[in-house]
Amino acid sequence: MHNNPIPERLKQARKKVGISQKELGVRVGMDESSASGRMNHYEKGRHVPDVETLRKLAKELGVPLNYFFCEDDQSAELAVLIASLSSDDKKSLIETLKQSKNE
Repeated sequence: MHNNPIPERLKQARKKVGISQKELGVRVGMDESSASGRMNHYEKGRHVPDVETLRKLAKELGVPLNYFFCEDDQSAELAVLIASLSSDDKKSLIETLKQSKNE
């Protein structure tokens, strides 16, 4: 992924949840007659969803919004894992990372 990471991330997250393009589109409020086509255009990179649509997609797919912008798989996995942490666990992780960076 050298350009826009959104299409590949969207496709990966959708497949992981195991739903069709049409079903995902309908779940986020797209018209049933155009949902499949619109989602296909997003996954092929022909069109880029606006941020509000990305928010809806992220919520439906169970990933954080920043997941769609990760340029490599490890960063995407980290984004999902970090988003699942409690606030206290996030603070602890930040401190741990700061300490390891300074060592």
